[in-house]
Amino acid sequence: MTQQTALTIPQLIIGLGNPEVKYDKTRHNIGFEVIDALAETWQLSLKENRRFQGLFAEGMARGNHKIYLLKPLTYMNRSGQSVRAVSDWYKLYPNSMLVIYDDMDLPVGRMRMRLEGSAGGHNGMKSIISHVGSQDFPRLRLGIGKSNQSKETISHVLGKFAPQEQEIIAKVLSLAVDAVEMSLKEGVAKAMSLYNNQTATN
Repeated sequence: MTQQTALTIPQLIIGLGNPEVKYDKTRHNIGFEVIDALAETWQLSLKENRRFQGLFAEGMARGNHKIYLLKPLTYMNRSGQSVRAVSDWYKLYPNSMLVIYDDMDLPVGRMRMRLEGSAGGHNGMKSIISHVGSQDFPRLRLGIGKSNQSKETISHVLGKFAPQEQEIIAKVLSLAVDAVEMSLKEGVAKAMSLYNNQTATN
């Protein structure tokens, strides 16, 4: 097997979140924000697609890579329905997906890309793994930090970032775009080696 054929290059890039306006810019919706940033970078327009139950765009990323962007509108716990609809329609294998979502186990400003793995307790990922029948697909986790003891987990993930975190989030979104573009150019493993140890700070 040549190095080129061994590379894992994403085609379908999915950001997880909840669709209502009240969830905009919340910690749990940071996956949506990365998709918005990618669409802006690549000058693509996300449009509602009823077949796919989500906001969807297809086009070319920098470097002439054919890609699909998806923001499921099913609510987090049913994200897999939307992802399966797209992957079935375009006949995509699980390892051609890249799922972007929030992770409480990482501090704000950190991100971690992996080639495969479990859901790690994330309901959106549980739904996707269940619907596509595999956990062997790349994912990019963005840190949202843990809640303090006086705040319940649900309130934390559905809350907005603190003012002092906003600048860090802007930087980590930029890093996430860079990491995705590197995964398209040289594969997910290369992007992991370059970006998994980087930290966005204010």
